Amino acid sequence: MDQIRDAILNGASGDELAALPIPESYRAAYVRRDETAMFEGRESWEKDPRESLHVGDVATPELAPDEVYLAVMASSINFNTVWSSIFEPLPTFGFLDRLARESEWAARHQRDEHVLGSDGSAVVLRVGSAVRNWKPGDHVVVHCNHVDDQDPSSHNDSMFGSNQRIWGFETNFGGLADLSVVKANQLMPKPTHLTWEEAAVNALCAATSYRMLIGQNAARMKLGDVVLIWGASGGLGGYASQLVLQAGGIPVGVVSSPEKGELLNRLGVEHVIDRKADGYQFWADEHTQDEGEWRRFGRKVRSLAGEDPHIVFEHPGRSTMGASVFTARKGGTIVTCAATSGYMIEYDNRHLWMKLKRIVSSHFANYQEAWEMNRLIDMGKIQPILSGVFDLERVGDAALQVHHNLHEGKLGVLCLAPERGLGIADPEKRERIGPDKIGLFETHASEIATEG
Repeated sequence: MDQIRDAILNGASGDELAALPIPESYRAAYVRRDETAMFEGRESWEKDPRESLHVGDVATPELAPDEVYLAVMASSINFNTVWSSIFEPLPTFGFLDRLARESEWAARHQRDEHVLGSDGSAVVLRVGSAVRNWKPGDHVVVHCNHVDDQDPSSHNDSMFGSNQRIWGFETNFGGLADLSVVKANQLMPKPTHLTWEEAAVNALCAATSYRMLIGQNAARMKLGDVVLIWGASGGLGGYASQLVLQAGGIPVGVVSSPEKGELLNRLGVEHVIDRKADGYQFWADEHTQDEGEWRRFGRKVRSLAGEDPHIVFEHPGRSTMGASVFTARKGGTIVTCAATSGYMIEYDNRHLWMKLKRIVSSHFANYQEAWEMNRLIDMGKIQPILSGVFDLERVGDAALQVHHNLHEGKLGVLCLAPERGLGIADPEKRERIGPDKIGLFETHASEIATEG
């Protein structure tokens, strides 16, 4: 891998990269099958990814005809990395075992190490015999939708595929590594003005937000819509806020600190709610929600935007769903993609059915949706929300920050890239878009750290 890295840094051609040997093993971040019970008896917040995430060599898998070998320059931390690392809601080795039963090629994923990571910016090293649109030397980013093109449902919308999976979470050989194996239909062109680490943080969260709001499969936001965004400076919310602004909507961002509120203001979001400062307690106790707090929150939203939201961008789950259903306007839509605070949700169904509201589920994005979002990033319409960068050896520290919500935006991880700032192919374009815009999240995080 050192030879491959040096060749990439020295501008080797595709033919030169293709002539280099693929190593028999490579460095990766992984969890182990024999340690899945290590956190038994601990509360979720007590489980420490630094104890379960290992960084070391793993064996290189054989390449299937529809796959490519990638030299991964950078990756990022997503919530699914945290879930895998603390073995919640269940160990991910069950996913790998089920995948392994599908075919001879799928059997490669059944291992005692699960290499994690569902994002990546990379260079193509080899292509399988069935790959047409990519070649060695291509600079790419990877979306995480792992689909089977022999499933009929996948040809309508791949997210409906019966065996659709998330790469690096429900499959092996993820992006938190120096090398990866992915299907060719996971590749997209790397935005030419971004560094490796800036390009690596976008695909999962950005495409998820695109499908939830802009694509034809979820909320289908239109010009002038008021959109309430939970966690509006976070991994999903940071992209959602930008999409609403770019599409002519009116975002109302919910955050957990004045610093995050200031970041949203700098991003262009005028209406911000600091839920901690306002002291919202939607649950009176473990079993009872407080409708009075829903009403107080709804009045706050209305006082800022002038009306109730057309769309609620919902992903915390248990802690907020009751308030989300109540706050949406009559005929409004609550679009949900996750449950970071708990997936057993409760809400008052009267406020849903009697006010003709809808709850719409959304899960990642199909290839076209991911491609369109990547296009917006490449055009400079949407900016990366990178707020910090870690070396692969410190992947546990990065996952811990995400686990405890100590970050803004997304945290990048350098894999094969030896340092930050590399990979910019079009510096003139970067200057035209504006380095300050591109680096807003990280600049803000640095300012907060300095003040602290």
